[in-house]
This record gives sequence, C-alpha cells and structure tokens, in this order.
Amino acid sequence: MNKRAVVVVDLQNEYLPTGKLALTGIHAALANAARVIADARTRGDLIIHIRHESTDPDAPVFTPGTAAVQIHDTVAPEHGEQVIVKNFPNAFLKTNLKELLDDEGIEAVTVIGAMSHMCIDATTRAATDFGYKTTVVHDACATRDLEFGGTTVPAAQVHAAFMSALAYAYASLLSTDDYLAG
Repeated sequence: MNKRAVVVVDLQNEYLPTGKLALTGIHAALANAARVIADARTRGDLIIHIRHESTDPDAPVFTPGTAAVQIHDTVAPEHGEQVIVKNFPNAFLKTNLKELLDDEGIEAVTVIGAMSHMCIDATTRAATDFGYKTTVVHDACATRDLEFGGTTVPAAQVHAAFMSALAYAYASLLSTDDYLAG
C-alpha cells in the first residue's frame, strides 16, 4: 500500500470574507478539508500544512506577521504536524516539501486547499511531475472570480476549468465523500 500524505495548501484567514482575497465557497471547502484532515489523522497519514506569506513586509496581501497569514482554526495543525511557509504558488518551490515527503517514503499525495487556479494547480502539477500519485479533493478547494480581457469569469467556472485540466493528465479528482469512502 502507498504511504500517503495530505498536503493542506493555504487555508488561511486571508481567504475568508474578512480577508482581502475572499474566496467563493471557502466555508464549504474548509468544512470538507477538516473532514479529510480528520480522516488522515485517524489513518496515521502524514499531514503537511502549507502557509503562504509574502516576502515583502508591506505587501497588501499575505503580509507577514498579520492574522491574515494564519491557518484558519477549522484546519489548524495539531502538535507534531509540519507547517511549511512558502512564498510562491508551487508549494515545492524553494521549500523542503519534497524532502519531507521523501524522508517519510511517501508515494501518494492528496492536495486540498486554496486557490484552485493558483496554488492547488501549481502544487498538484509539481507533485505529479515529481512522481507522486496525486489526488485532489475538489470540494475541499476554493477559488474566486477572475477577470481577463474585460470579462469576469465566475469562480465556479474557474474552479471547473482548473479541476478538469488537472483531471485530464495530473491527478485523480474526487469529492470529499468519495475520497473518504475509498
């Protein structure tokens, strides 16, 4: 059987309605992520929490030292769970994530968190490129409306587009219920 890790990406206060980058569906994603994390704890899977911070102390978002960069209480790390601070969308870039996974003999990675179109996409693609069997729990992820060329793309369409792209060649995509049943 594969040794599995759950990588909890950027479920931080900045993404709540009180933050500067409120995400559509963040509360549902947090609730589903909490279920995935609880299951991982019961199974003894490795859980790694990723927390994004800007490198600029005056950044308008993800400002170091603020409450906005803290992991939301719903999915807060428990004693002994690793927390990695990252500065780029890809959680592997210039962090020790791969080293932690490899040191634990991890073969399969489950990715949950925010934002679907940025850090979930970048981290999932990198995990697969590094050879991990990768799963994304799609309803434990959230995103926001995006704008391009004067057109606003609703969050649901952004999420669907990125999840379908990941499902095409990078990961297995499951709902929380299906993931927990498997």
